[in-house]
Formats: sequence, C-alpha cells, structure tokens
Amino acid sequence: MAEANRILPSLDLLKGFEAAARHLNFTRAADELFLTQSAVSRQIQTLEDRLGVRLFVRKRRGLALTHEGDSLFRAVSSALGQVQEAVESLSQRPAGDRVTVTCTMGFSSLWLIPRLGDFHRLHPEVDVRISANDRILNLERERIDVSVRYCSARAAPKGAVWLFDEEVLPVCSPALLEHTGKPLRKAQDLAHYVLLHLDDRETHATWLTWNAWFDSFGIRSVKPAGSLGFNYFDQIVRAALAGHGVALGRLPLIAELLQDGSLIAPLDGRARTDMAYWLVRAGHAQGRAHIDRFCEWLLAAARAGPLSGSAEAGPRNRRPAARRR
Repeated sequence: MAEANRILPSLDLLKGFEAAARHLNFTRAADELFLTQSAVSRQIQTLEDRLGVRLFVRKRRGLALTHEGDSLFRAVSSALGQVQEAVESLSQRPAGDRVTVTCTMGFSSLWLIPRLGDFHRLHPEVDVRISANDRILNLERERIDVSVRYCSARAAPKGAVWLFDEEVLPVCSPALLEHTGKPLRKAQDLAHYVLLHLDDRETHATWLTWNAWFDSFGIRSVKPAGSLGFNYFDQIVRAALAGHGVALGRLPLIAELLQDGSLIAPLDGRARTDMAYWLVRAGHAQGRAHIDRFCEWLLAAARAGPLSGSAEAGPRNRRPAARRR
C-alpha cells in the first residue's frame, strides 16, 4: 500500500490534468479551477515528470492529447465522475433536487444567468449547477442532466428541442459614437472604428466574422481603424460596453443590452446564421420531475424573449446603407 501511494499522483494534479484535457486549453482549465494558467501548466509538467511520459502535444493552434494522455484522461474522467456521484449521494440535499446544465460560456453569462433568479423564485427546492463549456460534453459520462447545444439543425442530436435561432448585427456603446465624433450610418463608416472580432481557433466560427456579415449583404469589406480579437463572445460584449470598438452582436444573447440602451445597433443590418440553440436532455435525466420543471421553465423563457419587452434593434433583414459590389 505504501508503494501504491508513492505511485499515485495527488488529486490536485489529476483534477488539473482532467480539466486541461477536457478543454485542451490551460487557460480555460485555470479559469474553471480558479488557478492561474502558469499554475495549471506547472501541474501538468509535474505530472508528466512523475509518470515519465508526455501527456500533451503543444501545437501551434493549441493542445492535443498524446496516446498516453488520452488513456489517462479516460481513466481519470471516469474516476472523478464516480467520486462526484458518491459525494452527491452523501450530500445533505438529495441528488434528486439538483439539475446540472452545460452550455456555452456566452449563453451562460449573457442569457441564462440573468434569468436564473426567476427559476429559483418559482422552484426554490431545486439546485441548479451550471457547467459552462464551449466544448460539447458527453452528458452520460459527465453526469450532466441538460445541455443547451449551440449548433446547426443538421448537427442537433436526436430529440433536441429548438429554443431559438441566431442573428448577428453590428453593435457598440453609445458612448463610443460620442467619443469619436465620427458618423456610423453606413457600412463604409466602419473604416473609422476599431472592429471587435472573435478569434476562436478551436471552433473556426466563420459565420461570426465581419467578412461573413459583409458578404451576407453584398457589401465590399472595409479596412477598419483597428482590430481587437477575443476568444470568448462575452469578452467581446464587455469590450463593446467599455467603448473599445464595434462588435458583431448575437441575438438573442444581447437583446436586453439593446433594450436598456447599454448597446445600440446603428446600422440595423441583421444577418441570420445557420446556428441555433437547442435543449438536449440526457438519457439518465428522463422522467425526473425536478428536471421536467427546469426544462419547461427554460422553454417558456426562450419563447418569452427579452426579460421585459422587445429589443429594438432595427427591422429584421433590413439592408444597411452601403454600396453593392
């Protein structure tokens, strides 16, 4: 037993490795574990030194698991899942009163969290646990009850229930226009502004790029005054609110910000993407009353639209003033 204890790595090292392997990104793992990126990197290095094998391949565009890393990830993920189940079964509140939800980080911070107070008011007996992750997780393996999947209709899993489609349009803080003093009434005016864009090399979301928006309206692309890239959409929204530039806002995620005037849509040009949000329920979560209540509430909230009233972001499919190609 003493020899086994010397071989078995610490739980902290295994948790750090599991998070890094699941995200394939040290920074995202660090955010989840409330650590610094360098701390997670040191954990991985310590574990690799301890085991005498490489667990990750550091590529130009991110990380990939080695064969040994993949084998360890499967084992550690399964073991941690079993430990989590055991802990939940021993917790003071019965596991039957808990629903675990996974969704993208943007959906979680901008749409779901602002509405959770309403669900808690209606169903205070139900605990909601959010696992925000831009990767698609295995609901059964991760013991997740409900997923809000962001994907196209053809990629939606069997049994998925449609929540709403997605549209994108240029948005900015009203303070930005006041500060620059430059007009922003037609697409060519974007040349006077810094454009905020999604720089996500993992998902390659080309439908959320400025070029895609220009193309959807047959507009010749313009050279902006500058460019700022972010790998998460909620970061782009925070930058837009701070007046750092013009962003491609995603409806309905920013509907409330348009409604209360925190953001404005000066060009009014909405472009519909092929993506949508879908409610997916795990097999083990079928027939459980508290999860029924959460899913029913989520569907009703999606149908209700913005938290109060309707966002006035301009007429749908209206073409922004611009030259045709």
